[in-house]
Amino acid sequence: MATTKFTPLHDRILVRRLEEGESVRGGIIIPDSAKEKPQQGEVIAVGKGKSNDEGKVFPLDVKAGDTILFGKYSGTEIKLDAEEFLIMREEEVLGIVKK
Repeated sequence: MATTKFTPLHDRILVRRLEEGESVRGGIIIPDSAKEKPQQGEVIAVGKGKSNDEGKVFPLDVKAGDTILFGKYSGTEIKLDAEEFLIMREEEVLGIVKK
């Protein structure tokens, strides 16, 4: 876990990609460079929410600890304490995964 404290602003969320298991197709191990990045992640931190013209804040539907699905090109990649994260707006989240 990152030691740097980071709080996203407004309707943004901080996400850690969940790594998928080793991909094996027909007995061939696919190298990391050829794999697609996972489109599933864990929400690490969320902003306070989006505000309207009157200043009323609407809280986000996602919360820290949720597992989410997001689009292939969603978010902006950042590095905190040598660990990679994504920052994205809540509207880029496709859904919450329940197990």
